[in-house]
Amino acid sequence: MASKKASNKRQRGGQKSCSNVFSMFEQSQIQEFKEAFGCIDQDRDGVIKKQDLRETYGQLGKLNVNDEELDEMLNEGKGPINFTVFLTLFGEKLNGTDPEDTILAAFKLFDPNGTGFVNKEEFRRLLMNQADKFTAEEVDQAFALAPIDPTGNIDYKSLCYIITHGDEKEES
Repeated sequence: MASKKASNKRQRGGQKSCSNVFSMFEQSQIQEFKEAFGCIDQDRDGVIKKQDLRETYGQLGKLNVNDEELDEMLNEGKGPINFTVFLTLFGEKLNGTDPEDTILAAFKLFDPNGTGFVNKEEFRRLLMNQADKFTAEEVDQAFALAPIDPTGNIDYKSLCYIITHGDEKEES
């Protein structure tokens, strides 16, 4: 019996490390999202589909929802929308952060050799002189979280993780 409990605990722990979305919310929030998911998943099969959305809109009094609008909603999930995907979509919307792969792709533009690092001073110059220009104070604030090696290079893969999942040091 104890080994079964330990096995279940390991499995749940493994799932959490695969998808850190559950750590973004309080348990009460997750419960509210489960209830909302259950209201939308009209056929109770664990996946939100076009017909589920259409029926949900109908219950809310909106009867003429076009297919394009429903498809657009479903495409945000980039695949079947189960509860984890549903929670991830809300996490991204509520957190205001782009997905990790989008942020990584942006950093890779500044890393033509694919080293996983960008030079801190060059990146500072770009942030302060291009597009939405950062102030020196804003750059310093951003770099306070950034993992920077002794040679002055930012480990942008680790930084992307911190941006999207939070800094473990901050949480403890």
